[in-house]
Order: sequence, then structure tokens, then C-alpha cells
Amino acid sequence: MPAKPELLTPVNCQLIFIDLQPQMAFGVQSIDRQQLKNNVVALAKAAKAFKIPTIITTVETESFSGHTFPELLAVFPDIPILERTSMNSWDDQKVRDALAANGRQKVVVAGLWTEVCNNTFAFDAMREGGYEIYMVADASGGTSKDAHDYAMQRMIQVGVVPMTWQQVMLEWQRDWAHRDTYDAVIDIVKEHSGAYGMGVDYAYTMVHKADERVKHGPRQDPVPAKSG
Repeated sequence: MPAKPELLTPVNCQLIFIDLQPQMAFGVQSIDRQQLKNNVVALAKAAKAFKIPTIITTVETESFSGHTFPELLAVFPDIPILERTSMNSWDDQKVRDALAANGRQKVVVAGLWTEVCNNTFAFDAMREGGYEIYMVADASGGTSKDAHDYAMQRMIQVGVVPMTWQQVMLEWQRDWAHRDTYDAVIDIVKEHSGAYGMGVDYAYTMVHKADERVKHGPRQDPVPAKSG
């Protein structure tokens, strides 16, 4: 566990996405799978906005797991996809080399499944690599709620830091005066943050009189229906 509390910043961490593939998602029962995808893509967009070094790794793509979520790949169309055979990403030298090349000891993790691929990577990356692990619980999923929850508890017991995707993003932003990322963060909030995003849209358009985010046809005035 880190010796003292330390916030994530855009310059002290890196991010790894593990096995965000359809066959793995089919088995997820700990979170609604559409919500899972929303959270993963939001985290990816935030990482891109803050220029966080990002790794995508996959397991047995062609033979079993299928291709990485296209919405995730659309955010990072040019980075290499590190294919593996082992359930534990730490067992693949390409993954170790990519982590080392990024040169940051704090590793933010999102992936499938929490109790297998995330858990084994976290333990070995901490034990052998000396990394600090920040596990994004709502951008990860397990085969049952118990499987996910107990895996999270097991990791927390040895020093893994539990987080949520929006917590990660807002920790990176930290201060709304950071204007270089402000617009990107607000756009992610509007699209991916549910009721919070709806509230932002409402405040911008109704209070601050900003234009609506989308163009639409003319709004027609009410016309009372004729009686009888």
C-alpha cells in the first residue's frame, strides 16, 4: 500500500485495459453490461483527454474471446493491442515491457473478470513489479456480484486502491480552472454520466442559455385539439 495518501494526477499514472472482449463480457453478472461498456468508454475518453499512457491487452482473441469492444478501440485507434495466452497479463513480457516503458508506478486497471484477470495481474504487478494498483470497480466485472465483490475485498486487503471511473477522471481534472481539459471532461460527463450529465445539459441550456448540443427540427407551438 502507498506509504501516504496520494491523488492520481495526469503525470503520475498509467492505465491498462484487460480483456474487454465480448466472450468475457457475456459472463459478467456483477454489473449491467451496457453500463459496463459505458463506463469503460468514458474512462478511455478521459485517459485520452489527459494524455494518460494507455495499454490494451487481450486474451485468445481469435480462438475464444473475440475482438475488443469497438467503442474502446475507436478512442485509441492507433495503439498496439497486446495479445496473450495467459489469464494473467503479468505473465506476458510485452505487457511488462509496456508498463516499464511508460515509467509510472501507479497503474489504473479496468478489465474482465475482476476475480481472475484483474486479480492475478494486480497481485503479481504489485509483488514482482512494485507497482501501485488502482482498480476501477465500475469499469470491471465479475461472473457474479459475489465474485466481483470478494475479489475487490481480497485486493483491498493487500493494498489495491478501489476507484470508480468518474472518480478517476475528476481526480485527474481536480480543478475546474484547468481549462485545457475542462471542455473534454464536460463533454464526457454529458455523454456518460447519466443524471449528472443531464443536469449539466440543463444548467448550460436553461441557466446559462447555451445552445443545445444537437441540431434538430423546428419546435412547433402547441395547438389545442378541436372539440367534438
